[in-house]
Order: sequence, then C-alpha cells, then structure tokens
Amino acid sequence: MKINEPSPESITLSSDENNNNLRRRHGGSGGDESVDAVTKLDSSSAEASSSTDDVTSDVRDGLDRVSEVVSTTVEKISDGDGIQEEQRKENETTLLKYVYRASAPAHRRNKESPLSSAAIFKQSHAGLLNLCIVVLIAVNSRLIIENLMKYGLLIGSGFWSSSTSVRDWPLLMGCLSLPIFPLAAFLVEKMAQKKYMTEHVFVTFHIVITTASILYPVLVILRCDSAFLSGVTLMMLACIVWMKLVSYAHTNYDMRQLAKSVDEGENSEINYSYNVSFKSLAYFMVAPTLCYQLSYPRSASIRKGWLARQLIKLVIFTGLMGFIIEQYINPIVRSSQHPLKGDLLYAIERVLKLSVPNLYVWLCMFYCLFHLWLNILAEILRFGDREFYKDWWNAKTIDEYWRLWNMPVHKWMVRHIYFPCLRNGIPKGVAMVISFFISAVFHELCIAVPCRLFKFWAFLGIMFQIPLVILTNFLQNKFKNSNVGNMTFWCFFCIVGQPMCVLLYYHDVMNRNGSAS
Repeated sequence: MKINEPSPESITLSSDENNNNLRRRHGGSGGDESVDAVTKLDSSSAEASSSTDDVTSDVRDGLDRVSEVVSTTVEKISDGDGIQEEQRKENETTLLKYVYRASAPAHRRNKESPLSSAAIFKQSHAGLLNLCIVVLIAVNSRLIIENLMKYGLLIGSGFWSSSTSVRDWPLLMGCLSLPIFPLAAFLVEKMAQKKYMTEHVFVTFHIVITTASILYPVLVILRCDSAFLSGVTLMMLACIVWMKLVSYAHTNYDMRQLAKSVDEGENSEINYSYNVSFKSLAYFMVAPTLCYQLSYPRSASIRKGWLARQLIKLVIFTGLMGFIIEQYINPIVRSSQHPLKGDLLYAIERVLKLSVPNLYVWLCMFYCLFHLWLNILAEILRFGDREFYKDWWNAKTIDEYWRLWNMPVHKWMVRHIYFPCLRNGIPKGVAMVISFFISAVFHELCIAVPCRLFKFWAFLGIMFQIPLVILTNFLQNKFKNSNVGNMTFWCFFCIVGQPMCVLLYYHDVMNRNGSAS
C-alpha cells in the first residue's frame, strides 16, 4: 500500500483530522500506531522549539527529534504494508521539509542572556577560561622576551646555593639537632604516664621544651651570617616542630584527663586506653599534619609512577619561581625606591608593577608547597587524609580564606587555640584575635629572623586581617550572591596584603645589602 505525499497544508491540520486521515488510510492496529507516532511528532516539534538555546539550536534539535519519530513511523507502516526503502526516504524528506514553518513561533518563553547575573552561573565558561589562558600566555611571552632583550639571562647558581649557605655548618647542625626536642617531650610523656610527678610539673616541662625549640634556631640564625634561604628553611622547620610539640603535649594531656575520668567512674561506657608510643610520635613528626593522634588513615600502597611525576613538577615549578624572582623582581626592586618613601604616584606604580610577578611567585609557592610537596610526603608515608587546602580562590571573605588556605594550620588553630579559648569562657571575638596574634608572630619570625631585619611588616600585615574580616563580612552581607567579597579578597591579597608585606621585606633586605656593599 502506498502512502500519499503530504502537502504543506496537511502538516497544519488539527490532530483530530490527522488521526481520521490515518485511520482512513491504514485502519486497524497499524493505523493506531501511526496516529500515536504522528501525535508524538507534533509534541516533539513543540518541545524542540522551547529549547534553552537559540533559534538555530531549536531548529536542529527539532529536526533531529522529528527525523527519529518519522523514521519509526515509516518503519512501522512499511513493516505492515511492505513499502520500499526509496518510498520511505522520499516520504521522510517531504515531512522534514514542512515541519518548521515560517508561521511557527520562534520565541515561546522568557530567557536570560548567558552573561546576565541571573544565568551566568548556570552554564560552563570553559571557553572564556581558555581565552584567558591564551591571553596570559601571549602577554607573558611578550614580557619574557622583552625582559630577556633588556637584561639578558640574570638567574645564576648563586640563587640556589652560595659559599655561605653550603658551608653554613651552624645552620645545618641546627636542623639536625631539632629532633632533640621531640625526644625530650616523649620522655616527659613517659614519666607523666607513670605518674612520677604532678601534672603541673609536666606542663612546665613541656612549656620549657617548646620554648627552647623556637628560641634555639632564632639564636643560631642571628649569630651566624647565614643565607636567606637557609634561615627561612630552619625557621619554618622550627615553627613546625613547635606546633607539633604543642599538639603532642596538649593531646596527651587531654587523653590523660579522659583516662582519669574513666577510672573515676565518669563516662564508664567509653572504652578508653591511653598509651605513649615512640613509633606514633616518630610518624607524627614527619607526617604532613600538625595535629597529633595515635593513628591516621593510611593509603593502600605507594604509587611510584605518580610520585615520580609529582617530583618532576616540583622541580619545574621551583625553577619557575627562581626564574621570576631573579629575572623580574630583583631588577624592579634594585631600580626603585622604598614603596612607602618618595613620590606617592611613583610608589603606587612600583607596587603595581611588583604585584604581578609577586603574585606569580605566591601562586607557584602555594602549588609547590601545599599541593606537590605535601602530597609527595603523604604518598611516601602513605598518609591518607590529603585535604591540605580547599577552594580558597573562591573565598568571599577574609576569614573564609584563612579557613580554606592552609588546612593543617587551620585544624591546629581550631583544635589547640580557638576552641580551648571558648571552653575557658573567652568570647569568640577575643579567641579570633588570639588566633591571628599567634599567626602574626610566627609569620614575623619566619621572615624577619632570616632577614635579620625587624620592621614588623609581616606582623602588622596579619593583624590587619582583623578589620579586613569585618569589612569583607559586611560587604558579603550587603551584596549577597555577588562577587564583591571575592574581588575584595583578591584586591587586598594581590596588592595590599601578604604580597605587599613580602615585597617590603624584600626591598629592605636588598637596600641593606646594597648599602653594606
């Protein structure tokens, strides 16, 4: 049985007329199937035109759906009546030709522009991100070529090592002698477990040990004419040891109190055992965490291929940091005045010019330290919890940034500073100020001591975060569901915040070395 070719008018017939025509042509169950298929054809065309894309996408999607439905319909008819393949193709072509009529509405509902505030976060912007990456590569490539043509290749072996740092045996011995302090803390905890003395005596011992662990490296660096990188390395290791020892002493003290409460009948339903193990302390001292506990989640095995790739990345990005420092930051600093001295406009221009390479160094430092090095260390030790940072780049307030930027330090602060303050009746605002004060002290130690230059820029920069926390929280509450807070965060941290503080120290050190020479 042959199907008559439909005219344009036949496409616009009502659904009842179409159903009657199909019944008159084919009758029976096959006709019912054809009616259902044509009904699906009408609904598919309507759905296609209501797509969220533009008119071209509507047409394309509608034709695809119609083609599928028409093919199914013709196949069913041909199976029942023996229509040839050529006839099916001819009928399908005729149907598709008149599906999207000029009289069909092209606009069916309200739609927002893709970049409007109501729709910007409902779709992917991968193409724009790729454009930004291409533009950054093009711009920075031009700057690299221009810099090489102007200054030549400035980086040399002196950046990585010098006669001072290689032969700096006091600093080397200082690094090697740091394990003495964890060993002393372990002996104190062993005596505390056996209850040789009162609890106050053990607390005093731990205070003396932790204080000595931070003062000893400071004295070594100040008495020795050490290189800057050597001093920074020793001070960072000393601060890490100090924080680990505080966590070790505080955690063991809390476990003794819990064990004591169980012995006295309180919380008797808790099966709690307190033990001091040298093995657990040794693992804790090298593990990528600052919070002590008896056991940690462990990974199944060491991925040697993955570990090799991370080591290669670490070498590459460390070299990139050295290249940016030597090739860009040093020439700008040498040819500029102090940012807080001289002409104001000139100072702003210098700070803006230095902020870009400093931002690159800061991002490379984050990637090398928090992502590559900590993951390498965790892989070697099979340390399971590798949440060393969160999405701090999306932070809308300063306090949110500090909660996401450095997770090991954040967990240590919450566990051993903030919540202990709250448990002792200290208000939340005061507890936050105490946390920022401790952070400011250690930032100052890690920068000022190796520089042997106490200007307190780092300390003031961290303490300045407190009014910034209030400001960014106010902006976020006032402009909800916006990027004002995130833009404010990036502005302060790219120009005024941490990079600015590092630039001030760097400039003062370079000027001091130039004056001495």
